[in-house]
Amino acid sequence: MMADSPVQLTSSGPPTTVLPEPDPGAAAALEAAGSDKDSLAQVVGKYPRFVDAWAALGAVTTDPVERYAYFRVGYHRGLDFLRANGWRGSGYVRWEELTNRGFLNALSGLRDAAAVINETDEVDRITDFLHQLDPDTNVAAE
Repeated sequence: MMADSPVQLTSSGPPTTVLPEPDPGAAAALEAAGSDKDSLAQVVGKYPRFVDAWAALGAVTTDPVERYAYFRVGYHRGLDFLRANGWRGSGYVRWEELTNRGFLNALSGLRDAAAVINETDEVDRITDFLHQLDPDTNVAAE
């Protein structure tokens, strides 16, 4: 679903994209799943476009390659969601906006998972990207 005005123009820099509130059913399912991996997997199975659920699943997974894969899916789903809501490949996606945190958690989780599997080039690219999205915040996975 596309928001009416998801991109906010500012006089002090690039536009800021604020993602809309998630589907209430998806948010409730994520809340109910807690940190149980099987329950989180059911949430992503039912709501495969819900970035926050992919990030949460990545966060509770211990296998490094599986963790990397979940965060990568969340990151790509997040890019699709950002683009559908006005982001055009540049501009801010601020941590202070609660609805942006699923994407930023997926991206920072992907950075951390990439480090574990020695994808150093990817770690550097993601670190730069996170800084471009929100230069005022040191984004870290929740």
